[in-house]
Amino acid sequence: MAQLPTANLGAPTQQRPAHLSESKGIKWLLIAVALFFLVLLLILPLVTIFTQAFKKGAEVYFASLLDSDALAAIRLTLITAAIVVPLNVIFGLAAAWAVTKFRFRGKQLLLTLIDLPFAVSPVIAGLVFVLLFGAQGFFGSFLAEHDIKIIFAIPGIVLATLFVTFPFVARELIPLMQAQGTGEEEAATTLGAKGWTIFWRITLPNMKWGLIYGMILCNARAMGEFGAVSVVSGHIRGETNTIPLHVQILYNEYKFSASFAVASLLVLLAIVTLVVKAILEWKFAQDHKKGGGV
Repeated sequence: MAQLPTANLGAPTQQRPAHLSESKGIKWLLIAVALFFLVLLLILPLVTIFTQAFKKGAEVYFASLLDSDALAAIRLTLITAAIVVPLNVIFGLAAAWAVTKFRFRGKQLLLTLIDLPFAVSPVIAGLVFVLLFGAQGFFGSFLAEHDIKIIFAIPGIVLATLFVTFPFVARELIPLMQAQGTGEEEAATTLGAKGWTIFWRITLPNMKWGLIYGMILCNARAMGEFGAVSVVSGHIRGETNTIPLHVQILYNEYKFSASFAVASLLVLLAIVTLVVKAILEWKFAQDHKKGGGV
């Protein structure tokens, strides 16, 4: 067998090979490029939103938020998120548990269907619901006969939001549960533990941070969804407008200060989401270290 070249034993073991080391100029150039795009695409738009929101003073800002249509939009957005997030938690837990704990035919198809909303445009998803539940849709006559309204009503908004958000919890839990394996559950089974006991005592505590993280992302997307909700809502003031739709209406009416004032709520939501995300990642890292992880 050919002998490998002998390394210089006197050289520091932590020194990086010369051909893999970048010059200080390259390092600072890469940092400058990253900071440039960060300022251009993130910080500058955020500053612009708050600047425009307070352009006419704090009185106009808070008056825009306390307007009856704005309050109705905020209320509908919160109601939609309050319905969608728990449903996503139930689906995400069931899908992740099924994919990671059981062997069955069609598992790959299930994973593909979970990822489907990532590939389908939200506008197309909204149109599909219109074709199904609209007045001229597949179920339109049945719904009209029973006086059930889905499109241009809260149920349609919930369905559209649910479609675009349901991968978030599942996709956070599946990799986490796959990495954890089934060893602890199998050990609990040999000791006589049953299904729900195993879930509440072992499975759920092990994935709590991933679950909370998925819920945060799901909630942020549910509150900020525009495309699918815009198609099924009908843009009825005070009834079917969520925060993003209300922002668009105000902007189209040239009420820029009011539009940016309401938009600032979504910006604050995004900032809170990032802060909570960072806290959860730190907590997860701390728990991982305590558990003996690398």
